[in-house]
Order: sequence, then C-alpha cells, then structure tokens
Amino acid sequence: MAIEQIVKLSKGSELSEAFFDKAKVYTNYVSEKLHLTREQSVLMALFVDNSSNVYIRICDFASFLHCRTARIIRYMHDIDILEKRELILCSRQDKNISYRVPTEVIEAIEEDNNFEPNDLSNLTCAQLFQELDEIFQLRNDDEFTYEHAMNKVLNMLENNKQLIFVKKILDYEFTDHELIFALVFCHLFVNNEDNCIGFNDLDFLYDDKHKYLWTTMKYNLESEQSALQKKKLIEYSNRGGVINKDFYRVTPDAKSALFSELNIVSINARQECNDIIKTENIIVKNLFYDEDTEKQVTEFRELLEDRRYREIRKRLKTLGLRYGFTCLFYGDPGTGKTETVLQLAHQTGRDIMQVDISGIKSAYVGESEKNIKSVFNNYRQMVKERPMTPILLFNEADAIIGRRQEIADRAAEKMENTIQNIILQEMETLDGILIATTNLAQSMDKAFERRFLYKIKFIKPTVEARIAIWHEMIPSLSENETRTLATLYNFSGGEIENIARHYTINNVLHGENINNLDILIKHCDGEQIKKDCRRKIGFA
Repeated sequence: MAIEQIVKLSKGSELSEAFFDKAKVYTNYVSEKLHLTREQSVLMALFVDNSSNVYIRICDFASFLHCRTARIIRYMHDIDILEKRELILCSRQDKNISYRVPTEVIEAIEEDNNFEPNDLSNLTCAQLFQELDEIFQLRNDDEFTYEHAMNKVLNMLENNKQLIFVKKILDYEFTDHELIFALVFCHLFVNNEDNCIGFNDLDFLYDDKHKYLWTTMKYNLESEQSALQKKKLIEYSNRGGVINKDFYRVTPDAKSALFSELNIVSINARQECNDIIKTENIIVKNLFYDEDTEKQVTEFRELLEDRRYREIRKRLKTLGLRYGFTCLFYGDPGTGKTETVLQLAHQTGRDIMQVDISGIKSAYVGESEKNIKSVFNNYRQMVKERPMTPILLFNEADAIIGRRQEIADRAAEKMENTIQNIILQEMETLDGILIATTNLAQSMDKAFERRFLYKIKFIKPTVEARIAIWHEMIPSLSENETRTLATLYNFSGGEIENIARHYTINNVLHGENINNLDILIKHCDGEQIKKDCRRKIGFA
C-alpha cells in the first residue's frame, strides 16, 4: 500500500530531499489519487498511520521523523489544505491543537478511493437541517473554524436555492455574518426543539479569532439593534405570558414563512412548555356537582365539542355577533373550578394555554402591558397552528378582573388599569375559548362581568355529592363511613382530597389501620385549623 510505504520510508528521514526521491513513486500515486501535492501526500500518510488516535499532535510527527517541530511547522499551510478538504479535522479546544482523521476518510482510502465531502446540493429541507446540525456540532467541538463553518453553510445555501426555506432566509438580505447567526437560531429551533435561546446557546459559533464578532452580535441583541430583531426573525422569549429579555425565540411570523417544508406543528407539539397543558397529559378524574352546576357544565362541554363549536362559531360570525367563547368559573376555593377546566379540555380533546397571572406583572414600567399583549399574540398563534382551538386559561384571575381604579395616580394603579383595558379589548375580538377562574366574583369589575358569556358558580358539594367524593377518593370506605364523614364535615372536594392524601401517606408510613373512621376524623379535624367546618349538633 502506497501510504504504508511512505510512512515506512519517512521514519527518521527529517523529510529530506533524499526521502522524497526514494518515496517518489508512492507519493505520486497518493497525490494523483487524492489530488494532493507530494508534501500533502506525506503528511496525509502520517495522519492515516496515526488515525487510531483522536488527538494527533504535530510534535508526534517531529518525534517520528527525528526533526524539530519547527521543521513540521513549515508545512502548516499544507496541513490547513488537508483540513479545508476535510481529510482531517482540527480541534482547538483550550488552545491545544490536535487532529483526527474522520472515519469516512479512512473508509475511502481503504477502498482505494478519493474522498470528497458529501454533496450538499439538491437537498430536501429536512436534509439541509441535518447538515446544519452536523456543521454546527463540528463547530461546537472546535473541529471547524468559524470561517470553515460559515463558508460550508453559505455554499450549501447557494446550492439549494430551490428550497423555500433558503429563498425566504435569503430574502432577509442579511450580511454573511448575520445570516450564519440567524441560521443558528433556526437550527436550535428545528433540530433541538429549542425556542428559548440564551447567549450560552449561541457563543459556540465564534472561535477566538472572531470573539470581537460575538461581542458585537451580543451587544446588538441587548440593545435591540440586531438586524435579526429589526427584521422580525427573532424576538424576546415568552413563558407563561412573561417576556424574558435574557432569552430569544424565532417569531411566529418567521416560523410560518421559513418552515413550511417541515412539519413544524409536530415540532411545536413536542416542545414541553410550562404554560401549555397537553390534553393527553391530563389525568382523568370524576367530578361531582350540585344539580344546577352539573347542568351548566354539561351545556358548556357540549359547546366545546369540536363539531358543535365550529357550527355555533360559524353561525355567530354570519350574524355579525361576537364569536369568541368566554366563561367565568367562580366560587369558593376547592370547589373544582380548575379541575373542571382540565376535565373539559380532556373530554373535548383541547390543549390548554395557562397564563401565569403573577408573572405577567413586571416591576418594569411598560413590561406588564407587553406581557399581556404577548399572551394574546401567543394564543392567536396557537389557534392557527393547532387543529383544535385550545383553551386560554386565566387561573385565579382575581388580580386582573377586579374593579378598576377610578382615580389612578400611582404608576402601579395605572399599570393595573392598562392591563385590564387590554384584556377587555382582547375579549371583545377573541376568536377562541377563554376561561377565567376566581374565588372573589363579588369584587369583579362590571365590564368583565358583561364580557363573560357563561358564568358558572361552583358551590360546596351537597351531602350526597360529598358521599360520592369520599367514595371516589377512598374506595375502601363503607357506605356508613362515607355518610358519617359527609354529614359531619362540610368540606369542599379539594379539602376531601387533602384528607385522602394524608390518609394514604399515613398508611404507607405506618401500615393499614382497621379503624378507618377514627383515623379519618383526626385528619378531618386537622384540616380545619382556621375554621370550624364540623356540623354543629343541636338546634340552629
């Protein structure tokens, strides 16, 4: 084998002219086969001979050749050519330079073939993103320089202009450096399912030679002067309705424009966000209501059945009436308001976008208003992307639907009023399903009361309902035991669930107890620390 002969002859040769004369027939063969110069052929032979080592150093060659490292440094230009041809990969981590030979290069040489990098033309959009993933991984491992990665990506775009993604990303008319930066955001979103991107996710792109470029890009982002922001490719990230200026995401409009060739809906569906409750993840529970509440909840569930929902929405729209569905669940804590939303969503196959009310109110002037607007913008995008309209849930909404301040002098009061006005306006034009829950309906602003189409009151369960709840929570109880507990204690469903949990924990820690009722009564008495819920015996 020519490479083997070159290595054999080069040992201790100091790469003298006498060596090149002796090895001429072999270097000519390798040069012709791999399209290299004679010096590059010798260096490639040495790399192949050391290919079992993933940390090949230049000083290793010097020792083998019996020459100073400076002698090998004279050939660094040739080594750079090998790297650009991707016959070898160079790692520059922690400024320690080492090399390795890719497996595909070894396989090509073993088959006596020339190695050429993968043809990056005529790719599908999915294949293009696979290639981006590999290129950026090699850059992350410091095996591609920034320039090499950028040139390879730009060449790939040039050879795939038939793709909608390529056409659209080029339409932004970014500079080359801005374009490669934008592609990192796209890559992280598509390949890593990451739409909450921080600076630590981006700095891998820049090697030591281009740190100044990273400093500039970072400064432009922080000062909102980045071309990616100005051209609305990216925006601040948003979780639970709260804008987070430490993280960025691809904008909904950019997603729609760029990723039409990919199943981006399924990508979004795989993303687990704190403010999205997937219908398939909701645990099924049986709920018990009084007769009137049962009737209203059943009617609302029928409305949310997709066929009926679409039919009624279309009819209202045709008549020029508001066609968004807004519902208020109000009543005492623990009466099943939130759980009812979850069960309705599960029964009708709808996801829930749950809003973090406390997170919306930012300490920074103007941010709260942006946060609440982002909530509705995000919801509108969800409605577009999902086959079934999701539910927008304002849970424990007391803080935002209370009475507005008539005289708002302080900044906080003005902010509260502004948030409420935005929500009221959005409710007027809502195309979707909004549910709010509150424990304090009596303090609700009249303007909100008018805008809720459905208002369902949840009251503490009747004795019969409490019997059913006790049996549901602790099936081992006898009929007499459940009736005794239901009669003695006027608990809500949430309070009964707390007791059931205490009871279960106690059984795990101390074993099953035959005196169920005695143990449960102790737990019931412990549940009513602040208020006496036990039924009074005697005349009222």
